[in-house]
Amino acid sequence: MRSIFLADMRPDNAAACLFRLNSEVFVGTCTARQSVASETRLIPFLGVACAIGVSSIYYNQPLLLEMRETFLTTPAHIGLVAMATQIGYSGGLLFFVPLGDVRERRKLVTRLFGGVALALLLAALAPTFQLLIIASALVGAMASVTHVVLPLASEVASQGDRGKAIGTVMTGLLLGILLARTFAGWVSKIYGWRSVFLLAAVINLAFVPILRAFMPVLPPRERLNYGRVMVSLWTLFRKQVLLRESCVIGALVFASFSCFWTTFIFLLQSHYKLGSGTAGTFGLVGAAGAFIAPFAGRKCDDFGSRYGLTRGIAILAASYMILWGGEEVVIPRIAHIAVLIVGVVILDVGAQITQVANQTRIFGLMPSAKSRINTVYMTVYFLGGAIGSWLATKAWTHWQCSGVFSLALSFTALAAIVHAAGLKDHMNVGERIQNDLGISASS
Repeated sequence: MRSIFLADMRPDNAAACLFRLNSEVFVGTCTARQSVASETRLIPFLGVACAIGVSSIYYNQPLLLEMRETFLTTPAHIGLVAMATQIGYSGGLLFFVPLGDVRERRKLVTRLFGGVALALLLAALAPTFQLLIIASALVGAMASVTHVVLPLASEVASQGDRGKAIGTVMTGLLLGILLARTFAGWVSKIYGWRSVFLLAAVINLAFVPILRAFMPVLPPRERLNYGRVMVSLWTLFRKQVLLRESCVIGALVFASFSCFWTTFIFLLQSHYKLGSGTAGTFGLVGAAGAFIAPFAGRKCDDFGSRYGLTRGIAILAASYMILWGGEEVVIPRIAHIAVLIVGVVILDVGAQITQVANQTRIFGLMPSAKSRINTVYMTVYFLGGAIGSWLATKAWTHWQCSGVFSLALSFTALAAIVHAAGLKDHMNVGERIQNDLGISASS
């Protein structure tokens, strides 16, 4: 191209050639600027979509005490509501999210948000405990739309900004998790727990036309039938060693995280005689930790995901020791509350750093299979959360907060062991560094 241009640079057409060169540069510059502008607008919107989607599975946590009183059941049994939601979410991750690789994404996302609204309405109207369990599982399944949306951040962003983009969207996701508790706690205190699900249904339904207006049409990445898509999930899990490691670490970390938040309302009520409104306020406290995500993403871009994982797991362990110590020592009530606030912020910072680091590295493995990779990871992740929620209610019944924090620390310790083992037996040092930096073999 350059030689042809130079050969054509005679005096009579030099001006025309120069104009052509300048036009190509101008078009290329405009295209790049449009791409950056599109990315700048779309990534925050994806964060909002993740926040609305994921919040649906966390509304029930500060409401468990009120639900228990409505249905006259025990703490161990009411914990099944949180567990059913997380199992439903895992099912949605397994059966719905893989469609993000083989279906047009805008249509898929809008349909799932509509499904979330209907499931929330069913939960609001559930006349029996059994129907509430079924509705909770359906809410979880439809709310898996979050993880159709999340991989789009790494698709829109450039290679060097992938961690930052994921961190930005993860900020929205974690704010959704934490502010859902705030919303649920205070709305239920005024209007009752059923009104929380009713209002959430309205919010999700209202978001559907907004999605259609702001989200571009996104064609499928591959042409595969549903059967082949599902078979490929096992193939990915079997062949991608780094994906398996991330799955185990993520599941153990989220199990520990769920131990605390599932039983937090019981701790507030039994130790401090505080209710769902206060539990919701702690969602605002934890939201401060959400803003660490873009910073964590940039650090993963600069130093690799193992850097983030090491620090995230260590911060999680420290948070549980602070929270547990604050419950054991004899100090004034206000000091106990202060320790809880500090511990919750540190807990959410640790969880956020760990999640951003894990997702930064798995999204670098196979660009054409981002949704399926996310399906494998998040299915295992939420199964870990479901197990953590279930075991935590059992631990609370028998040993209260000592049992819960012992369990959470045990999960965190197992995550640290898996992380420390790394990939030493499977890859050489160069391959480990390449994968941890999120560089795919094809790049």
